[in-house]
Amino acid sequence: MKWNLEYLFETPEKFVQAVDNLNSYIDKLKQMEGKLNQPEVFRDFFLLQKGLEEDLGKTYQYAHLKSDLNRKDVANASWVAKMHNLLSQINQAMSWSDPEILSLGEDKVKEFLNMYPEISEFRFSLEKLFRKNKHVLDAKSEKLLSYFSPLSNRGGDLYSSLSVSDNVAKTIRLKDKTKVTVTQGNWRSLIAKSMDASDRKKIFNAIFSYYDEHKTTYGDIYNTVLLTNKANAESRNYPSILESYLFDNNIPTSVFLNLVKVASHENKSLKKYIQLRKEYLGLKEHYTYDRFLELAHSDKTYSYEEAKELFFKSIKHLPKDFQDKAHEVLKDGFVDVYESDGKRTGAYSSSMANLHPFILLNFNNTLDDVFTVAHEAGHSIHSMYAMESQPTMLQDYTIFVAEIASTFNEHMLLDYLIKEGNTTKEEKIMLLQKAIDEIYSTFYRQTLFAEYEYEANKLVENNQPINYEVLSNIMIKLYKKYYGQNIKKEKVKQYVWAYIPHLFYTPFYVYQYATSFAASFKLYKDVKEKKEGAFERYTGLLKSGGSKYPVEQAKDAGVDFTKEETFMAVVERMDDLVSQLEKLIKE
Repeated sequence: MKWNLEYLFETPEKFVQAVDNLNSYIDKLKQMEGKLNQPEVFRDFFLLQKGLEEDLGKTYQYAHLKSDLNRKDVANASWVAKMHNLLSQINQAMSWSDPEILSLGEDKVKEFLNMYPEISEFRFSLEKLFRKNKHVLDAKSEKLLSYFSPLSNRGGDLYSSLSVSDNVAKTIRLKDKTKVTVTQGNWRSLIAKSMDASDRKKIFNAIFSYYDEHKTTYGDIYNTVLLTNKANAESRNYPSILESYLFDNNIPTSVFLNLVKVASHENKSLKKYIQLRKEYLGLKEHYTYDRFLELAHSDKTYSYEEAKELFFKSIKHLPKDFQDKAHEVLKDGFVDVYESDGKRTGAYSSSMANLHPFILLNFNNTLDDVFTVAHEAGHSIHSMYAMESQPTMLQDYTIFVAEIASTFNEHMLLDYLIKEGNTTKEEKIMLLQKAIDEIYSTFYRQTLFAEYEYEANKLVENNQPINYEVLSNIMIKLYKKYYGQNIKKEKVKQYVWAYIPHLFYTPFYVYQYATSFAASFKLYKDVKEKKEGAFERYTGLLKSGGSKYPVEQAKDAGVDFTKEETFMAVVERMDDLVSQLEKLIKE
């Protein structure tokens, strides 16, 4: 139940040798500068890139996986740093290539591609490069903008300094006189275990009072992020800030706006769920942090072998090829299962071109861990299909579609456990709560944050002043709209915009969690209802890797993100799950 990294390199010495060999790419890339107008050099440049993708991916993965097994090992960490440094050198050695390719003109590039079928897998990436050309400025202007590029991430840097470096955990005294230090890592679990309303409030305030205390600074920092967004959009001739962030992946604005429209209006079951929780838990008031309270509890544990078996049983009705891949990705040597000293926390699937994916778990025998196995297996199955069906440069898929396969597996496992699994009433309530909470947090909550940044960016586009009060008022309005909750009662909750790091680090990112989630529901629903060709369309999406723009990939699979009905599949699922829960708790 450990990774066998000898699959990548038989010995550490061979890894070191492979890293040294990567340096040869740097000189070769530099020597090609100014020569891409020669057809043979053009071909050799892209064949060199392909070799680099494979060799760099293999060494980079080995270094990171080895380090993640023991973050305390200084030698392992130094190899990761060396790989990052090498990657930076390679990027610098290639910095001339995009401008030079654009200077050739699209017709000449297509001519070269047609001459050499062996580099045809680069056709899509070059189409994307020329599509982006209309937002590339003349050389003088690009050089001028480059002087300001170090400042573009200052909002995120300042946020990190204030939220992480300068943030000191608070220690509080609970009702039973015990003292507890509340951290970003434990506050949710502390609330989940607390049966006293006053303690839950103290725990919550221990985290969120920090954002209240520094609200003016957070407001100024976020204003820096917003002004950076505006400057980038206007200088590069984008019609809006939203479009500047959707352009690279060719996402129509209607996708974003339809998501917001559906999630913000079709939320009756979400509000009903909150009311059910309030009544069932006997709460006078259901505050936002009370969502971490369990409706039911079970001490049942699951071994890793049992978790795999439950997942395998949940997919028994699917074609053999899919089942074979599910067994393959969970094969011994490619999954590191249990916690160990220094091991990275959490879970992930790591994939590189033409290589078997690796899965990291920190399995702790809980029901959540069972779902994590199915989730990460979904990512790895996606990568296996892409590797099997696409050439080297088209295997990597976008974040926009990445969570489809993982959550698809979770839907199957949930339905299996509810209908076929040997579960008690308490366990069924737990399963339903888990499923509902996932929609709550992934679809509705992430879309709420997406609408928040959309509204804040529109204010900046219209030259409206930004401060903490303006930002908090947006949040107060949206929480009422989505959840029917008045967060002014909680006072510090209105500063939740300062709590979400994605808003500062990666603007217009969080909506993609909701779109992937919606797509997986729609695809799962079609498969579950045995619509003709539904599963083949789903695996077709997995096989497509990164060969098309993500909205096109989803459309080929039967998911049209430009239509509201795609997002309504999530709403219908929520309606069904809340109805099941209501019936069960009243039995």
